[in-house]
Amino acid sequence: MAPVTLKVVDDDLKDVIQHLFEIQSAVHGYLGPETQQELVRKIKNLTLALSTLSKDTDIPPGQQADSTDPSNPPLSSIQLPPEIIDYVDSARNPDIYTREFVELVQRGNQDLKGKREAFAGFRDVLAREMRSAMPECRAEVDRVVAASASAGTGSSQ
Repeated sequence: MAPVTLKVVDDDLKDVIQHLFEIQSAVHGYLGPETQQELVRKIKNLTLALSTLSKDTDIPPGQQADSTDPSNPPLSSIQLPPEIIDYVDSARNPDIYTREFVELVQRGNQDLKGKREAFAGFRDVLAREMRSAMPECRAEVDRVVAASASAGTGSSQ
């Protein structure tokens, strides 16, 4: 059996939403016994759509997550952080979680950039002082500064 893709689940969800809308319309325009048969049929269709969605989203253990189309990945390859599920369970918008996470990462990146620049400055000052205090170690100091500068820690001297 081929793995269920995100598109299949998306289509199943759209079917469920469509059936719910049809039931809402039938209930709103309820005219009595003649509408009741139609309402029963729509509820049966909703039940079938929910059953299909449940079957498609029930991923057996060990199912392989291989797909050639990256825009339509297998459902088993999608991993959601528990925090997002908690957000949705709390009736909060998962986009808020994403925005807060991005802001947190940006603050962390700024912090690391500041530390990297501070250490690069310290390295340069230390190298300058070591060159003047121990001229015999100048070649070693230059080698260490060049190696650390090429590792992306900032400029030398």
